[in-house]
Amino acid sequence: MKHRVGLYCVLAGLSALPCGVSCYAVAHGASSARQAGAAHGKADPVALTDQRGSALDSAARVLNADDLAAAARHNDKPLVLVGSAPLSANGANTALFVQVQAASLCGSAGCSTDVYVRRNGAWAKVLDSVSGPIELLPTTHGGFRDILVDGSDRWVWKNNTYVDTLVAQDVPGLKASVQEHQAQMDEQPDGSR
Repeated sequence: MKHRVGLYCVLAGLSALPCGVSCYAVAHGASSARQAGAAHGKADPVALTDQRGSALDSAARVLNADDLAAAARHNDKPLVLVGSAPLSANGANTALFVQVQAASLCGSAGCSTDVYVRRNGAWAKVLDSVSGPIELLPTTHGGFRDILVDGSDRWVWKNNTYVDTLVAQDVPGLKASVQEHQAQMDEQPDGSR
């Protein structure tokens, strides 16, 4: 089953499955049974699933309304995958993990995931658009568990949000190159972008 799941994902060009479970969760056996791993010093994988009709799904759809509208403009039928897990040791800060899967929204790195926590009765985004499998580490910063993305990118809690611990190198001329490309895209006569 694992190989067929991976093959479907590659052929589809997405990490979506017809049953609504992320390819990573199925292919790697992620399950809620492993959520107890933090107590034993292990990382806990975050499983994203199709929870259509649930309160988490409703919140995810409101929070990602712009992405859903963009997918609809491309005649995509996006799949909304959600997951939740406690980020603090005492379980008081539960996170909402959201991934919107659609051909027009997912790139070569796969589909991105956003992470939200509740603040003053509303969901606030604390980690934006990361790609790859997500695991919660047993280590903490500021009372929140560290997050590992794609097996090597560690995010830690600082100033009420998650920050990346990888230091990006400054690439000379990159910003100017991106701005030039965006200007060229805006000037296309067919209006596509």
